[in-house]
Formats: sequence, structure tokens, C-alpha cells
Amino acid sequence: MYIVVESIIDFFISPIRINNTSLFFSPLDIILKLILPVFGIYILYKLLFFLVKDLILKPLKITIDTKNKIRIIIKRILRIILFFGFLLIIINFLGKEILKYITSIWEVLSTPFFTSGSTRISIVTLIFTIPVFFIASLISKKTKKIIDASLLKQFILDPSTKFSISNLIRYGLFTLCILLGLTIIGIDLSSIAVLFGVLGIGVGFGLQGVVANFFSGLVIFFERPIKEGDRIIISGIEGTVSRIRILSTVVDTLTNETIFIPNEKLIGNSIHNNSYKNPNIIVVNSVQVSYSSDLEQVQEILLSIARDNPYAIPRPVPEFRLIAFQDHGIEVEIRTWIRLAENKQVSLAWTNMQIWKKFKEYHIEIPFHQLDLHIKTKNQSINPDEFSDGKSNMALD
Repeated sequence: MYIVVESIIDFFISPIRINNTSLFFSPLDIILKLILPVFGIYILYKLLFFLVKDLILKPLKITIDTKNKIRIIIKRILRIILFFGFLLIIINFLGKEILKYITSIWEVLSTPFFTSGSTRISIVTLIFTIPVFFIASLISKKTKKIIDASLLKQFILDPSTKFSISNLIRYGLFTLCILLGLTIIGIDLSSIAVLFGVLGIGVGFGLQGVVANFFSGLVIFFERPIKEGDRIIISGIEGTVSRIRILSTVVDTLTNETIFIPNEKLIGNSIHNNSYKNPNIIVVNSVQVSYSSDLEQVQEILLSIARDNPYAIPRPVPEFRLIAFQDHGIEVEIRTWIRLAENKQVSLAWTNMQIWKKFKEYHIEIPFHQLDLHIKTKNQSINPDEFSDGKSNMALD
């Protein structure tokens, strides 16, 4: 037992060895100088946040939105303090050896794995490309917002033209910032063009879909068959275009689902755009009435319902149409102009409900399929009135 305890103690106080290399710290050092301080500062962070949220902010007589904003700001500040606390603990743990480890890590990361002319690509170079893409994306998005909010408002342009101009400027500026950033971090674009050419031969077939979607995105920007905010129907899917990207288009459906449609599908298929030039559309409500109904009364009821529609516009006026004389009744419809295409479904449902109420109120019959069955035998016949009202007959022998 004593030998086991002594072995455990020796393991915790002895420096850690990896192969033939002996490190300057032991497992006990890791526990006392790294794990416990990190755990302690994390507990302190949670405790401070709890004190601020429940003991300081909660009693204050301010709005909930203000409390939430203050809480978010304090949480971010505490996280920054937590990060620097972790950093100080690690620096203190490594001590004098920190420069040695930093130098070794830097040598590994800065060793180039691809060299072409003056271009030397290493892991550090790839890491530097992350802020390049981030900054390029940020600049292009902010520029697009500024152009949409100020510059394009000075010109009399339709929304689709404004959309195309702002997006072309955004992606052009994004590409320019990427090229400039890659040049700044030391990547010779003429040198890596050869590399991309070689890689393109190998992966070209695998990227056919990406290339097709990219050029389809350019076609959408120039031709403008759709724009953000349009209500479209494609392949049986109806929804609102929330965002058009260079490779895909984001559509929010009527059931609050988000669908990413490849741009190639938008160019290669027919698109039903309800709000291409004008957001006003016609909603058609069809219904059948019996042949005994007064069609003039039906017309007046349907027109009054259409005029009272909360989603309708006064001009053009609603239209009543007699469509066909069907087997079971007369088919009529009311056509109502509504203000926004996105209100099509709710307007359709509202009108149908009013038709049902008004027809019940004025005793207008909506016919439906009925089947009257007459059964006859060789010895007896059954009175058909016992089974039906006699409106239609079918004999079975």
C-alpha cells in the first residue's frame, strides 16, 4: 500500500515526459497552476454576472428592453475580462518557457508548404486570409447599405434596377477587397493562378453545379426575374424571396420554412412571380349555387363581400363572373384586387368564410354531390322515399 501511494505521489510531482523529452511541469503543476485557476476565474465570472443581473439590474425601475441591453453589454465586458484572465493564467503557467514555445509554434506555422516565385503560402498565410475575407464582406455589406439608403434614392429607378445595381457594386467591391487583401499578406495572384488552373482541371467536373449556380446568380442580377421581397411560386413552392445570394436564393414559405433554392433552378424553371411589376394581385373565389338561386342576388352578395374585404383596394373594382353550368349547380366567382400579394391566402380564406355566412343568412344553397339508391328485387320493390329524397336515381337489379 505504501509503495502504491508513493508511486502516485511520484507521478504527480515528477515532470511529464513525452518520448525522450522532459517537460518543465508536472501533473500537479497543471492542476494547481492551470486547471484550478481557470475553474476559479470561471466561477467568479458566473458569480459576478448573477450579481449584476439579479441583484443590481432586477430592482431598477427601467424598461425590460433597457435591462436586456445593459445585461448584454455587461456580459460582453465580463467575457473580455474572462478571456484576458485565461490568457494571464496560461502565461503565468508557462513562465520563462513561454517565449520558447511561442517561437517553436511560430516556426511550424510559418513554414511554407507551397512556394511559387515570390509567393510562400504557410499556415500563417491561410490564417491571415480569414480577416481578409471578413473585412471584405463587412466593407461590401456596409457600402451596399449606404448606397441603398442614400445614393440610389436620388435616382428615379424601379426596385429591381436598384437591387441589381447595389448587388453588383457589393460583389464587385468584395472581389476587389479580396484581391487587395491577398496581395497585402504576400500572395502573388499571378503565381497562384497557375495552381488554380491545375486544380481546376481536377475538380472542374465536381464543381459544375457551383459554376452553374454562380453564373445563374449573375443572370438574376442582370435580368432581374425576381428581387428580394417578391412573392413567387416555383415547382409548387410558394413563398417570399428574402435574400438573393451569388449561389442560391433564400425563400421563406407560407408555413414559415426557409428554403435555399440553387440559382440554376430559378433560371432553368418557370417562375410565377406575383409581384414582379406590381404588388397588387387578383384573388379568385369560386363557388357553386343551385339552379333555383337568384343569380342577381348572388351577384350582389358576392360584390358586397369583395368590397368589404379588409385586404382589398378600391380600384380596380371587384368583378362577378358566371363561369359555367355544371351538373350539380351554377359555378360563379368573384375577383378581388388586393393590395399585397403576400396577403393572398388570408384574403382567400376571409372571403370564403364570408360567403359561407352570407349564403346561410340568405338561404342560398351550395349544391353538393348526392347519390340516391333504389333497390329492386324480383318479388318486391322498396319505396325509394325511405332511402332518399328522390333527386337522383340509380337502379340495381
